[in-house]
Amino acid sequence: MNNNRFAVAVHILSLLELMKDTRLTSEYIAGSVNTNAVVIRRIMGMLSKAGLVLTSPGVAGASLSRPTDQITLLDIYRAVQSGGQEELFAIHDKPNPDCSVGRNIQSSLENVFSQAQLALENKLSALTLDQVTTDLASKM
Repeated sequence: MNNNRFAVAVHILSLLELMKDTRLTSEYIAGSVNTNAVVIRRIMGMLSKAGLVLTSPGVAGASLSRPTDQITLLDIYRAVQSGGQEELFAIHDKPNPDCSVGRNIQSSLENVFSQAQLALENKLSALTLDQVTTDLASKM
């Protein structure tokens, strides 16, 4: 993923867990992330659609839909992928077909990129939000 949506999503969910006794507004969360509240609302929408957070329309605040030890980092990663199909690496679209490298680079990289994507997803599936929040809590 070539942007920071995943990191911001983990930040949001960690904040919701560590401050679960406080109703957090998107403005407050945006202050913690150091971004615009619109960005927070967009990512919160993705997390809600994926079933990771519970929100109430028109009411400030959100909560996790299940315990942190039941939310994997892969769940979060998939929730914020645009269109659900974004890959870790993308192959450039139009290499020069008249060049021997350009003609063959896509097929050579597809397997490598696929293996890297699978390794990332396997690692993220083994880690939970609980591990992140526990580490954060120990540093606070």
